[in-house]
Amino acid sequence: MSAEIAALADHRVHIPMSGGAESLNVAAAAAICLYESARALGRR
Repeated sequence: MSAEIAALADHRVHIPMSGGAESLNVAAAAAICLYESARALGRR
């Protein structure tokens, strides 16, 4: 991501990944974020 694009963002999220993938599509990234948010709140 360029510095110019990063500067336009209100928030940035880092999803640690192992293996060869360098990025996720937005649906997969959103699913991971929602799952982790629910898990942090003690729900499943």
